[in-house]
Amino acid sequence: MGVGDIAGLIAAIAFAILVGFLIYPLIRLGKLFDQIALTVKESGDHAIPAIDEGVTTVKQVNKSLADVNRISDSASTTMGNITALTDLYGSFLGKPVIKAASTVYALKSTAQQFFSKKSAHKQVVQPKPSGAEAQAKASTK
Repeated sequence: MGVGDIAGLIAAIAFAILVGFLIYPLIRLGKLFDQIALTVKESGDHAIPAIDEGVTTVKQVNKSLADVNRISDSASTTMGNITALTDLYGSFLGKPVIKAASTVYALKSTAQQFFSKKSAHKQVVQPKPSGAEAQAKASTK
């Protein structure tokens, strides 16, 4: 064996040792890729039922919102009916009540004026003060 053959043999052994050292990380990397693939598969398996539950939840919320819309439409219709009924009562009963109140006020005002005129005719005549009382008033001023 010549020097070239020994050098080739040493290079081959060094290359085999290097490959031996590199195999372990490559095997670990392969296991990591297998684990990642398994995790992605499990995530997909769990994601699809979660998405299905999300769709079911959205459908139920939409159904509840439709019920709320019906309730609010009914409340709006009821409010419109109450407003129309209030306007009807106001026009039907309000005008006569206002007329009756104005008639009572007019009678009250007329009666007050009538009685105030009678009391104006019945003025009480106060006697004139005597001389001593007049002097006392003049001295106080």
